[in-house]
Amino acid sequence: MKRFGVMLDMSRNAVMKPDEVKNFAKIIKSFGYNMLQLYTEDTYEVEGEPYFGHLRGRYTEQELTDIVDYCESIGVEVIPCIQTLAHLNQIFAWPVYKNYNDTADILLADDENTYKLIENMFISLRRSFKSEYIHIGMDEAHMLGLGKYLDKHGYKNRFEILSKHLEKVIEISKKYGFKPIMWSDMFFRLGNGGKYASKTPTISQEVVDLTPTEVGLVYWDYYSYDKELYDAMFAAHKKFNNEIWFAGGAWTWEGFAPGNKKTLDTMIPAMRSAKEQGIENIFMTMWGDNGKECSFYSVLPSLFAIKKIYDGESDMDKIKAEFNRTTGEDFDAMFALDIPNFVGGNTDGHKPVAKTMLYNDPFLGVFDSGVREGASKEYESHARLLSKYALESKNYGYIFEVNAELCNVLSLKYDFGTRIRAAYKENDNAALSSLAHECLEIILRLESLHEKFSYLWHKENKPHGFEVQDQRLGGLIMRMTSCHKRLLAYLDGSIDSLPELEEETLDWFGGENNFDTDNYPAKNSWRTIVSPSVI
Repeated sequence: MKRFGVMLDMSRNAVMKPDEVKNFAKIIKSFGYNMLQLYTEDTYEVEGEPYFGHLRGRYTEQELTDIVDYCESIGVEVIPCIQTLAHLNQIFAWPVYKNYNDTADILLADDENTYKLIENMFISLRRSFKSEYIHIGMDEAHMLGLGKYLDKHGYKNRFEILSKHLEKVIEISKKYGFKPIMWSDMFFRLGNGGKYASKTPTISQEVVDLTPTEVGLVYWDYYSYDKELYDAMFAAHKKFNNEIWFAGGAWTWEGFAPGNKKTLDTMIPAMRSAKEQGIENIFMTMWGDNGKECSFYSVLPSLFAIKKIYDGESDMDKIKAEFNRTTGEDFDAMFALDIPNFVGGNTDGHKPVAKTMLYNDPFLGVFDSGVREGASKEYESHARLLSKYALESKNYGYIFEVNAELCNVLSLKYDFGTRIRAAYKENDNAALSSLAHECLEIILRLESLHEKFSYLWHKENKPHGFEVQDQRLGGLIMRMTSCHKRLLAYLDGSIDSLPELEEETLDWFGGENNFDTDNYPAKNSWRTIVSPSVI
């Protein structure tokens, strides 16, 4: 094993304070990790590019230098992890980058301005980072060559566009003393109708021959449970004449609650396969999709266990005991941070039920077809347990407090929409009056959730990005206030109906009046949860 590390997402609004990055590096070093990647799409300073990461909490050159120097001093290599093709949507919010955009979040390939921008990135990064490696991204550029590129050049083979662009980025990498690595999915997707991970992956010799050998290929997979699939994908990657890396996932990207269980369910077979296949460079991605509500510290138990399992330990009792000694925290208690998603028979917790039902509209009930009997009581129990653990935790009580308060909110709000709709249809004004009072209690609990989450955010992260959380939680508080007012107006006769409550709830999965009780409708995108109307 050469490198075993983590990748911290600093691009989904939350940019960790430099001291917190150093603290995280110190912790994973005690776990046996020796590498850290900072995923920064536009959240780092680039000389000559004042709008790049503007108002996003970007790291200054000095901050990155300090992080690298500290990590190197404790034996943790820091590798820059950037994007040089897709996933640069935030820079395109600024008009100055309009002409750099092919389509969606993709840079315009084969364009002089694009390569000048990329070279400026490398100039700045090289001044801060000491590693020979740089992660250049290049994943999920699904619409490559189909926007402005198409207008300028006509239709071209998309793999050839990718290869030509990659060659130019490799050339820039070499110029500044970096050895590039990149996500491998585009090579598979462009040749396999969009498919990536499979038990029967196919990769043509033409693709192998066109892939520059100077770039390392990173096979990423956070979703597979089958060791045979990992075995097949590693074998397919070995057909290339390239250095092979593996990126797994420590689940931090589905709302406030982590996914320690899902992490181990997917990564135990991955680690066993990687070790058998002789993969020498491994890291766990820790994404922050859609606003990064989840603290990275929430998955410390699964990060610890993954390394021990890779090293050959299979006794979970021994792993838990060693975690407790190493961190001063209780493994099972921290694992319980997952439980906001464990309700109503959702025993694997593999869907972001909590975030979905937090933002599910109380009158429209888009996701009410997923409400399960008894879940509200489960949330009451979850809140009590997490509050208990908050008092017992030596370092992370504030994280437990956020998830406890989330459960406290959901103990009332989870099925609020179904209860209010039933009372309205039955003309039960006494029940509606009680629900109107409940609205006020939900608002108080939401205000407490906002306060606790604000503390977590500002302890761990720079302030930038929390304005989004203010808008989301503040908007939910205002929405509950609005629903409360409409209920009172209906009850006192000021209005004679509530049309929102008169529409039938439909099955989210498309079954209309036949609800799919075997599935849990759950989304991580606030925009798609909060309303079916245009946001």
